[in-house]
Amino acid sequence: MTPELLEAGARQREAHSAAMPPKATRSGDREAAFGRVLASGQPDFAHGVALYLEDITVSFDGFKALNQLSLTVDVGELRCIIGPNGAGKTTMMDVITGKTRPQQGSASFGANIDLLRLRENEIAQIGIGRKFQKPTVFEPLSVFENLELALKADRRARASLRAKLNSADLDRMAEVLQLTHLRRLADLQAGLLSHGQKQWLEIGMLLMQEPKLLLLDEPVAGMTDEETERTAELFLTLEGKHSLVVVEHDMSFVATLTQGFKKVTVLHEGSVLAEGRLDQVQANDKVVEVYLGR
Repeated sequence: MTPELLEAGARQREAHSAAMPPKATRSGDREAAFGRVLASGQPDFAHGVALYLEDITVSFDGFKALNQLSLTVDVGELRCIIGPNGAGKTTMMDVITGKTRPQQGSASFGANIDLLRLRENEIAQIGIGRKFQKPTVFEPLSVFENLELALKADRRARASLRAKLNSADLDRMAEVLQLTHLRRLADLQAGLLSHGQKQWLEIGMLLMQEPKLLLLDEPVAGMTDEETERTAELFLTLEGKHSLVVVEHDMSFVATLTQGFKKVTVLHEGSVLAEGRLDQVQANDKVVEVYLGR
């Protein structure tokens, strides 16, 4: 490397350090690791944990939507989150994705990325994707064009849909079309899809961005029984390749996903009320009282 390049690199590092945000004490002593993350953009999963939430508290006008919430999600894990309306499930996702800032607590992606120091777009860029309850797709465009727009690339360069796709792009799109049961509908206008198919398309658009963690909010609400079954198959296929957090009220769907042995987390009043296998939480008296009913 030439002296000129070394000097230019040093100047760039100095400018980068000067632009770093101040240390956020609520997230602990991870400033050194955070500096490495900004350079690489890669979370550290060496300990096998994808998501850490610790003592997260969010208050709105005195109401605690989250009350010292703590949980972890392992790398490649499919975790179902259940609980009554108002339990804090959506607010939890808002914190993870940077939409809401907690008054207290820490949130980390891997062992090194402090989520509370990043903006929403930065959190999406490091590999966290979120699907809301209502599908949001570009209805005038075809299924294929929706996936093309979602490619993890320069959005400005692809805005006109004139950028040429390479073979890797086409292979990736073919894989996602197959996974989401949309291969035969690739040329169909997205607005003509059924509700369930639009949900699959939005999930496919997230997958095009190669997320490491997927947050899925009531993904089967409004689906037919067949669509629900296919969605379960999709999520079980993604498990292991991605970490998934699924918020859902459909207990039959949750039972299919958890397969009798996976961990389920129950939220109530902004905290973890119970955690364990589905049969264990269903037998928990407190869970029965506040959520499942007697």
